[in-house]
Amino acid sequence: MTLSPVLPWWVLAPALLLVAGYVVWQLVASGPKHRLAWALRLVAVVLLTGVALRPALPPDGAGPQVRGGLEVYFAVDTTSSMAAEDWAEGRPRLDGVKADVAAIAEALSGAQFSLVTFDSSTVERVPLTSDASALVSGVDVLTQEITDYSRGSSIDAPLTFLEQLLADAEEARPQQDRVLFYLGDGEQTAAVPPESFAPLADLVDGGAVLGYGTEEGGRMLEFDGYADEFSELGYIQDRSQSPSVDAISRIDETNLQTIADDLGLGYLHRTADAPVGSAVEGIDVGELVVEDAEISGPFELYWILAIPFGLLMLREGVLLVAPAAELRAARRGLP
Repeated sequence: MTLSPVLPWWVLAPALLLVAGYVVWQLVASGPKHRLAWALRLVAVVLLTGVALRPALPPDGAGPQVRGGLEVYFAVDTTSSMAAEDWAEGRPRLDGVKADVAAIAEALSGAQFSLVTFDSSTVERVPLTSDASALVSGVDVLTQEITDYSRGSSIDAPLTFLEQLLADAEEARPQQDRVLFYLGDGEQTAAVPPESFAPLADLVDGGAVLGYGTEEGGRMLEFDGYADEFSELGYIQDRSQSPSVDAISRIDETNLQTIADDLGLGYLHRTADAPVGSAVEGIDVGELVVEDAEISGPFELYWILAIPFGLLMLREGVLLVAPAAELRAARRGLP
């Protein structure tokens, strides 16, 4: 059962408590002659409370169901190191990620796609959808994390989130295949070693780990969340030296290969002049079948309580008729 109060709790609760308190006080203070009337009014307050809470039974129809096909999950590193300018012609690594996600989506046309990003937090930017344009739009606007919020890089940051996401997908749609693409530079600056990605191995049927960056590395521009004409941005500094110098981020292919081994997937070092075809080789999109089914709305229960409440209010109205008539008659008799 669900509740959908007609007013916010902080408004509804005090009002109902005030009315109920008054009725209970009158019930206790009244004599035997009026006690039944106040008891019925207390019942009316209880019924009104039930009506105001709008109880309902949840829908009994799940709506259209999807089966078959392929689910494609992208896990994209958006830490500051992905802004390192060692992609093609000195562009940031994220530019390579955006191009590759779009290319993979095109190669796996007809699949469903989900986009997850990770830095200091892990977020599903694009929930699972068959709209490839939504995925491409979502990845096109990706930026590195705000520099001031950066707490370093941890390559296992999305592990717990992905495990829950994929496990839920497996439980809901066990008949569907799903693949995972991990896109990052493998840089681990967190103090603790990364955890193994092995728990995800049984939850995916393919995919790849894609690595970005070079051994020479590149500098990283700061990001304040705006990057507009009012921003005064320089390069992220390495303050472990005195004086500080521009920090350099380098790809760690050992870490990336370890992730790939844990997942049972292949590892590919990405460059701008290399096609992405090998990353999707052997992946079958399959056929997506949608089974139509009506979505039944929630079954409202408040009307069941509204009927006796209405009858009690009708009784109150009837009881007021006689005193009102006597009052009118008394007024007519006045000189």
